[in-house]
Amino acid sequence: MLQRLPQARGLSREDAVELIEHGELPSLLRTAAELRDRGKGNAVSYSKKVFIPLTHLCRDYCGYCTFRSDPKPGVSAYMTPDEVLAVAEAGARAGCKEALFSLGDQPERVFPEAREALARLGYARTLDYLAAICERVLSETGLLPHSNPGVMGADDLARLRESNVSLGLMLESVSPRLRHRGSAHWRAPDKAPALRLRVIEEAGRQKIAFTTGILIGIGETLAERVDSLLAIARLNEIYGHIQEVLIQPFRAKPGTRMENGAEPELLDLQRTIAVARSIFGPEMNVQSPPNLVAEAYPALLAAGLNDWGGISPVTKDFINPEAAWPQIAALERRTADAGFVLRERLAIYPEFATAEFVGERVRPYLKRHLGADGYARLDRGGPPPGSGLASSAGSSSPFQGEEPSNAVTTVSA
Repeated sequence: MLQRLPQARGLSREDAVELIEHGELPSLLRTAAELRDRGKGNAVSYSKKVFIPLTHLCRDYCGYCTFRSDPKPGVSAYMTPDEVLAVAEAGARAGCKEALFSLGDQPERVFPEAREALARLGYARTLDYLAAICERVLSETGLLPHSNPGVMGADDLARLRESNVSLGLMLESVSPRLRHRGSAHWRAPDKAPALRLRVIEEAGRQKIAFTTGILIGIGETLAERVDSLLAIARLNEIYGHIQEVLIQPFRAKPGTRMENGAEPELLDLQRTIAVARSIFGPEMNVQSPPNLVAEAYPALLAAGLNDWGGISPVTKDFINPEAAWPQIAALERRTADAGFVLRERLAIYPEFATAEFVGERVRPYLKRHLGADGYARLDRGGPPPGSGLASSAGSSSPFQGEEPSNAVTTVSA
């Protein structure tokens, strides 16, 4: 099976399950690395970002999450516009190009405190506030928003497409067992697999460059991991909009229902990455966060990985605050030691930075950050690209001639 895989197109479920359960690991890794090298060469990418946790309130109670919270006296339910812009501006000064927005799922549906806070900001829904603040970050700082707001409807996706260069939603798992009492997704209505697959599919219909992936070690079987990857692959075959697939390992956190859960070992993570590469083939961008495997992260390159995800020189990983991102200089050095070249990308991958996938309002801002090869421009000195002050001379992109509008969306304070 491994011998014929490089010449094959994708894997059947039967073959993928056989590989993840019984495949000889060294051969599996070599085959996955060969596929990656064919599609990506020796380039390994990352995005320089700021992490903006717009709200920690969430109506879901996943068994592993410390990001979400219930309302607390004296703790603001949402970041204010001034707070968001301060973080974005600090990121722009540090050379960041992505503003990653993460937030809880629809807290206003269960918490009156969330509804009241939104009303003071001038909004009825979290997704409406998110859309407005993304528009303001885009136009005032030039950073390219990428939002992970949870389950969304078609209208929400269309609205966010106007200010976001890409969007994301982790599928996590298609296993219905994980929603049973006491399991990882018990009391988490937005983790219903059908709901999340519907969002991913609608993003495909709307030609939105989309990030998704799986969370491993939360109670799923190896076969269910394969089923989750194949569900993503089927939608991508139809719409061609999945820009990257994340393979993220569960990490046990004190104070959660799963604080004593067994974390996936490095070899398990390598095996899953290699099978993902085998399912998706040479061209897909396959990512796993380096901070979740600490100093061992270069070993993931042997499994067919080609992206480290977002790295911030300004903000911590609010999802995994105990796991610091590697310094970019160290990431570059250790990537080079493994035989690869670290490349800074944008929140949209080079192959998706086209008019087909990027909304008209976002294109001029993307153009200012976009190098001729689709990766990030590496201009040194002067105002941050995208601030409205930086020259785009010498840049080549699909969006020549387009300039940012001076219109600024008003967000209530």
